Amino acid sequence: MTACKILYIITPREREAFFIVIQSMKNLFSRSLRTKKWAIISASFIVFAAATGFIVYETTKETVAMTLDGKERIIKTHAATIEDIFNELDIALRSEDYVFPSANTKVKDNLKVVYKPAKQVQMVKDNEKKAVWSTADTVEEFLKEQNIVLNEHDKVTPDLKTAIKKDLNIEVSIAFSFKLINGGKEEEAWATTSTTVADFLSQQGITLGELDRVEPEKDSVIEKDAVVSVTRVEKVTDVVEEPIHFAVVTKKDNNLSQGTEKVVSQGQEGLLTKEFEVVLENGKEVSRTLLKETTVKEKQDKVVAVGTKVSAQTVSRGADNVSKEFFVSSTAYTANCNGCSGVTATGVNLRANPGVKVIAVDPSVIPLGTKVYVEGYGYAVAADTGSAIKGNKVDVFFASKEDAYRWGRRTVKIKILN
Repeated sequence: MTACKILYIITPREREAFFIVIQSMKNLFSRSLRTKKWAIISASFIVFAAATGFIVYETTKETVAMTLDGKERIIKTHAATIEDIFNELDIALRSEDYVFPSANTKVKDNLKVVYKPAKQVQMVKDNEKKAVWSTADTVEEFLKEQNIVLNEHDKVTPDLKTAIKKDLNIEVSIAFSFKLINGGKEEEAWATTSTTVADFLSQQGITLGELDRVEPEKDSVIEKDAVVSVTRVEKVTDVVEEPIHFAVVTKKDNNLSQGTEKVVSQGQEGLLTKEFEVVLENGKEVSRTLLKETTVKEKQDKVVAVGTKVSAQTVSRGADNVSKEFFVSSTAYTANCNGCSGVTATGVNLRANPGVKVIAVDPSVIPLGTKVYVEGYGYAVAADTGSAIKGNKVDVFFASKEDAYRWGRRTVKIKILN
């Protein structure tokens, strides 16, 4: 059990009455000896009366249990109100002090009074500073007293359990949300007033690589609903292999009949490697720079001998063999093209006869079955058609895609043979 002190409060009027009694006794003893007996009797009566009055006065005081700033004391008093008690104790009440019951409550016996003096603290909230009087015991109680509700992202210094003392500095930073895009991934983030981009990245443990970028700048203060974007940048090396297409080289051969061709040597593709510096932002390629090219394998061109020998028979009737000649736009195709069946419009199986010379024509220009001579291609038969072959246009057949690619698109002279 906590020990309590009993405090008797003597008012100025009581002190004055007591001194009057003492002075009266002194005066009685100073009278002449002739009246000694009478003086003793009178003095005794006066002392008895004064003592009786004093006792009666003291026993009529009210007992009040006061808790003064956490310490309990028992007070005997004739004060009319609680405020009078504080006046007798020379305690000046402030409006911010905690007094229960209220100061104007009338005093009665066994009354319990709790008094907690307010302390002035300095509060900084969102960079706004003000002095606040408080009767809270801890920082946590102070915030409740100020109706400040914190969420998990808000910050308070000192710690919530810190005891309130005079001139304590309490800083409250209320957090707000903003958008963080880190490496292309979007998420909600929180910051407090005066937090810079650099501060936030450090607090979250987000590190930047040498090439990484952040927007806005690191020293920028983050504002509510802002967007902070961290772009992850990296450079990688990419090596790509590309074929080197061979060309078809034709050579005139007087030993071959005119219009015939003979492959002297097959072509072979070469191999080229290209080394690129590739810049990636958030994993996506944004630029590619060629650093070097290396020829791993040289190409070998295809050599085709073209006959130039003119026989006497051909010469004698050459003019009669050609009924018409004109220029056409030519392209090339294979039996394995998309949507191709491999069989021509006249029933020729191109896949079974890869060496056949066939062209696709517009039958209104060149009738199917017509024998022709195509410049650079040789003798062929108009044995196929195509949806894109209209007018003065032909499509020449090759067994391989490489030969078809090399033919490409070209304008050639075509001769219609009898």
